[in-house]
Amino acid sequence: MDPHTLDKLEFEAVRTILAQFASCALGRTMAVKIKPVSRRDLIEQWHRQVHDLIEMAADRDLPPFGGVHDIRDAIRTAVPPHCLEPNDLAVVAETLAATHAVVAWAGGLLPSAEHLRAVCESIGDFRILADAIRQVIGPTGEVRDDASPRLRRIRAEISGARISIGHVFDRLLRDRNLTRLLRYPQATFHDDRLVLPLAAEHRGRIPGIVHRSSDSGATLFVEPAAAVELNNRIISLKHDENTEIGRLLSHLTHQIFLNREQLLGTMEALAVLDLITAKVRFARAYKLVCPVISADGRLLLRQVRHPLLMRLAQEAAQRGENREVVPIDVRLGEDFDLLVITGPNTGGKTVALKTVGLIALMAQAGLPIPAAAGSTVPVYAEVLIDVGDEQSLQQSLSTFSAHLSRLLMILKQAGPATLVLIDELGAGTDPDEGAAIGQAIVEELLHRRCSAMVTTHLGVLKSVAYREARAENACVDFDVKTLEPTYRLLIGEPGSSNAINIASRLGLPPRVIESARRYLSESGQQLDRAIRGTLQSRRQAEQARTDAESAKAQAIQDIEAARRERETLRQQRTEFDRWVQRITSLRPGDRVHVRRFDRPGTIVRVLLHKQLAVVNVGSMELEVPLREILLAPTA
Repeated sequence: MDPHTLDKLEFEAVRTILAQFASCALGRTMAVKIKPVSRRDLIEQWHRQVHDLIEMAADRDLPPFGGVHDIRDAIRTAVPPHCLEPNDLAVVAETLAATHAVVAWAGGLLPSAEHLRAVCESIGDFRILADAIRQVIGPTGEVRDDASPRLRRIRAEISGARISIGHVFDRLLRDRNLTRLLRYPQATFHDDRLVLPLAAEHRGRIPGIVHRSSDSGATLFVEPAAAVELNNRIISLKHDENTEIGRLLSHLTHQIFLNREQLLGTMEALAVLDLITAKVRFARAYKLVCPVISADGRLLLRQVRHPLLMRLAQEAAQRGENREVVPIDVRLGEDFDLLVITGPNTGGKTVALKTVGLIALMAQAGLPIPAAAGSTVPVYAEVLIDVGDEQSLQQSLSTFSAHLSRLLMILKQAGPATLVLIDELGAGTDPDEGAAIGQAIVEELLHRRCSAMVTTHLGVLKSVAYREARAENACVDFDVKTLEPTYRLLIGEPGSSNAINIASRLGLPPRVIESARRYLSESGQQLDRAIRGTLQSRRQAEQARTDAESAKAQAIQDIEAARRERETLRQQRTEFDRWVQRITSLRPGDRVHVRRFDRPGTIVRVLLHKQLAVVNVGSMELEVPLREILLAPTA
C-alpha cells in the first residue's frame, strides 16, 4: 500500500491505539507492524478470527495472557555451547507455564470457530519443560540450592567454610593488640578472599599474605595465615559451584534448543492470538464491527465515524467536555464510481474523505471498523490520496492545498480496484483554469474505472454528475439558520458554499447582497435552478435506498443472531450429552476433580437417583452433586 497514503490518513495512529489494547509485548510488537494487504482470502480470514473471538467473548473471558513474555530472542540465542542466563531462563519458564492457561482456554472453543482454532492449534503445552526449568531456577532468577544433589552438597560446604572463616576473623578482630594495627577494625574482600586492612606503617606485624595496597599506599590488604587454607577451600568450592551451575544451565539451554521450532511456533501463535484479542478490545472500546468484504467493488458504509475523532471525543469526555462525532453514510461502486463532495469550509468534506480512506485501510489490515453492522468494504489494490500537507485530524486543523505532482502520480497508478481521494480539486490556481483541470481529471478517473471521492469548492464540477452516468454529487449539510455545519453527508445533493446566504445572515447590507446575486454568473444560476429541480426526487430515492439498506442489514443481523443461537444450543446440547455420558460411566476408584473445593478426589460410589456421588477428598468422604464433578484428565 502507498506509504504516502498511510501517512496522510494517519494509519500509524490507529496502529498505536491498537497496540495499547494488547496484553503483552508479543501482541504489541505485531500491532504496530500491521499493514493493509490486497489478498481477499487473508483479509477475510483476519476478520473471521476477530468475529469468532467477539462471539466467544459474549459468554466467556478473553484469552489469558498473564505471565506471557516475548521470549523469542532467548529461544533464538539458546544454541549450544551458549548458555542462557538464569534470569532469562526464569522468564522462559514463566512464559511456558503461562501457555498452559491459553491452551486450556482454547480447549473450550466452539467447533464453528475454525479460524481461531487454526491459530490456537499451533500453541504448544510446555509445562514439562517449564517444570524442568523451575526445578533449577527460582522465580527471581536465582539458581536453586536443590537444583541438583551435587549443587546442594557444594553450597552446604561453602556455607560451612564461610562460617569457619567467620569464626577465624571474629577471633582476630577481638584481639585489641591486633586491631590497633588496622586502618579500620573490619574485614574486607579482595578477589573473593577475606583480608584485613593493615596500616602500612605496621607492615609485617600480621603473619600472612599481602595481596595489594590502597591507591594512596597507606593501607595494605593482608590475608592472615590462619585464613589462607579456608579461603582456598571456599575459592575451590565456588569453582565447583560455577561448574555445576554451568552444567545445569547448559542442559536447560539444550532442552530449549531441541524444542526451538515448536517454541518459536508457539510464540508466533501467541502473538497472533494477542493481536486478535487486542482487536476485540479495540472493537469493544470504540464500538467497531467486522465489515463484509465485497467481491464486486461495492463500498457501503453505514453510520461510519473517523476513529481518531472518536478518540479525541473520548479524551474530551474525560475532561468533562461534550464533543460529538457525527456519523455519515457513504457508498461507492454500485450505481456510481465517483462522488463529488461540495460544501462550505470546515463543514466536514475532508473528514468524510479521510474517513473513507482510513476505513478502507483498516478493513484491509484486518481491523474492525467504526460503522454499523452490514457495512461493506471491497479490496482495493491501492488507495491513493492528495490532501494538504499540514492537515491533521488529530490536531483538528483544516487547511487545503492542491498538489499537481501528486495528481500526476495518482493518474499514473489509478485503475480498476483503486480508490482515489482528492481534496479540493482545482484549488490553488485561477478558478476557471482550476475548474477546467478539475473536470478533465474527473473525466480521466471515470475513464480509468477507479472508485473516487473528490471534494471541491468549484460549483462547475457539480455538473459532472449530470453528464456522467457513473458520477454522483454529495454535500456536507449546512444549517443556514444557525450558520453551522451539521457534518452530515447527503448523497445525491450538490452543495453550496452558502457564502451569500451567510453574508446576509451576518448583516451585510441588502444592497450589497443584491449586487452579489446579480454578479453571480447566469450559467451558475441556471445550474442551481436545474439542480434544485431534481433534489426532491433524489431525496426520496435516497431515503428509499437508505430504508431498504437498513431493512436488509437488520434482516442479516436477525438471521445471524438466529444462527448463533442455534449453534449455541447445539453446542450446549452436545456438551450436556457428553457430560451425561461421562457421569453415567463413573465407577468407584475413578479419579475426578471437585469444582466446589478445587481439589482432586476419588469416586467411592455414585447415587444417580440423588444426582450425587460420594467422593474421597483428602481424608474425608463427601457427598458431592454430580454437576460439581469433572473427570480428571488422563495422563
